[in-house]
Amino acid sequence: MDIGDIRIIDAHIHQWDPFTNPREFSHTAKLLRRVPVPLGLAVRLARRKDREFVGDPSAYLGPYLPADYRADTGELPIESVVHIEVEWTGPKVEETRWVTALPFGVDTPALAAVSASGFPGAAGFAELLEAHLSASPLVRGVRSMVAHHPDPAVRSFSTEPGALRTPAFLHGFADLVERDLVFEAWVYAHQLPELTELARRYPEAGIVLNHLGTPAGIFGRVGKHTGADAEQRRSIFERWRDDTAALAESPNVVAKVSGLMMPILGHPVPRSGTTTPVPVLTERIGPLLRHAADVFGPDRLIWGSNFPVDRPITSITGSAAAVAAVLSEHLTGTAVLEQVFRTNAQRVYRLE
Repeated sequence: MDIGDIRIIDAHIHQWDPFTNPREFSHTAKLLRRVPVPLGLAVRLARRKDREFVGDPSAYLGPYLPADYRADTGELPIESVVHIEVEWTGPKVEETRWVTALPFGVDTPALAAVSASGFPGAAGFAELLEAHLSASPLVRGVRSMVAHHPDPAVRSFSTEPGALRTPAFLHGFADLVERDLVFEAWVYAHQLPELTELARRYPEAGIVLNHLGTPAGIFGRVGKHTGADAEQRRSIFERWRDDTAALAESPNVVAKVSGLMMPILGHPVPRSGTTTPVPVLTERIGPLLRHAADVFGPDRLIWGSNFPVDRPITSITGSAAAVAAVLSEHLTGTAVLEQVFRTNAQRVYRLE
């Protein structure tokens, strides 16, 4: 089966408008709109950890809405999308209301599900879950951005290095499980053992590993000392390989084949207006994807574009083509691509 024959579900996209939404990057976007500093200069003035994470900040400096996503899909037959929360700094339920009201499904792919923002360790988490569920019938899960890296020069999104192990988090996680909501976990690779402990503690919980665990620096140096040479990068891969294998032993965990093009992995960022050729990406991500396919199996992999975050490295069609090429060569069976690009997402997010 060719990928063009599949009515694709993109299980990981973001929508934002930094001029009207309270996002982490809204202040910067508004400032640069008022004071038109050349983008190159603005990039040089930004913190190194931010530059390395975003690669090219242009996607964060303006709205990214359904029509923008549709334009980025090109000829790829994407039927619907799953929206994943991202850096909303106001009341979390407002993001759910906002994204559900966007013009999806008009001349754009439909909005199939929402993974809302929330942290199980926060006070009032149970009440927040009820608010999300009341705000939209499309809520299927909650994402917590708990990615924390030991290299201080790699951008972290949580101040707690052991957030998944705290009593407060575990108490709140039980509220999530009780409501049969999916937990979307975005962690850095060294945090995978924490997620494995969580999956074993709550075998009834549906857990989605975002971005295959984001092994920062696996393709090139980031931060002060992460992925600085071939030996370090090999060590990152070997630890990631062993930890994902252990995580995959829990059948309640599925892995998102998303975020493999994030600059924080150490991808060289192409010059503006260009993308990394698909054959280069296929060779680069191949070892990660083949291992994930071996340990999770094709019935526990879900594709997501992670757009527009991955846009500095590739297009949506480039991302899908690279993943499809690796899986088609590595796995047998006519239904493999259908599973990864459609039916697994239908099952996990309970889509009609």
